[in-house]
Amino acid sequence: MTATEPVGTAPAAETAIAADAPQPAPGATPPRTPLVARAAAELVGTAALVAIVVGSGIQATELTQDVALQLLANSTATVFGLGVLIALLGPVSGAHFNPAVTLAEWWTARRGGAGVDARELAVYVPSQIAGAIAGAILADAMFGEALVKWSTHDRSAGNLLLGEVVATAGLVMLIFGLARTDRLRFAPVAVASYIGAAYWFTSSTSFANPAVTIGRAFTDTFAGIAPASVPGFVGAQLAGAVVGLALVAVIFMRGKSEQSAA
Repeated sequence: MTATEPVGTAPAAETAIAADAPQPAPGATPPRTPLVARAAAELVGTAALVAIVVGSGIQATELTQDVALQLLANSTATVFGLGVLIALLGPVSGAHFNPAVTLAEWWTARRGGAGVDARELAVYVPSQIAGAIAGAILADAMFGEALVKWSTHDRSAGNLLLGEVVATAGLVMLIFGLARTDRLRFAPVAVASYIGAAYWFTSSTSFANPAVTIGRAFTDTFAGIAPASVPGFVGAQLAGAVVGLALVAVIFMRGKSEQSAA
């Protein structure tokens, strides 16, 4: 969103206008940022996110054998790391770091809302996947693990897939619900807090992200997932994204006057 600058505007007024302008966040990709910069932000952000998840998992297992403490350490690091990454890179790319979110935004844009177009979708998703793989390899390298070792952590049970549907649906509903209510400024805290909670209330520990799922297959550590389990998780996440968008359409339904204005 842009505003026309009146002639003779004072510097103080310019500062106030800039401060009041809505800042981009997940679900609202900045329209004027060069695509190469957005792609780089998505690649680096997703890599950092996976490095945080995998690295904190390795660190936790080296410090304690208590699985509850391991999960607590893993989830706490993820909450803080994700919040920082969204705050930092949200103004550049929207801080999706997640093909499910990007696909949901593309679908929303096709139906007349704000979001990425097909060209941007084709750039974002590969960047996120490449970043996720790089992040897993980086975490392994930092802790002296084999750079690439396929995970043996099977996660194919039906209850885990249901957990991924729930986790991803909640994430998409949160992001696009914030967008519908013009509260995306709360995204860094809200999204990070939701993921931290979902670590504990979902059976799958809330991957909720196809790119992160693929990246975590490359590490045979605490946060890994067996390659054979990846297709089921990704399918469940995409189904969850559809459910999340449907919930947004129902819960945050626009009135007739608002639809006419749009």
